Amino acid sequence: MNWDIAKGKWNQVKGAAKEKWGELTDDELDQAEGNRDQLIGTVQEKYGKTKAEAEREVDEFVASL
Repeated sequence: MNWDIAKGKWNQVKGAAKEKWGELTDDELDQAEGNRDQLIGTVQEKYGKTKAEAEREVDEFVASL
């Protein structure tokens, strides 16, 4: 799946993201609303990752859907 598709199916993707990153709140996922950069920033902040680590993790997550 690519980001254009993920954006269009955000409610479905949001559930999978919640399973992967359990510390993310519904509000944080609602705010991201399919925005790649915002999701990366949230994952980076919540999990103490570098930007590159968070980007790789988020991109791999979306590609696996």
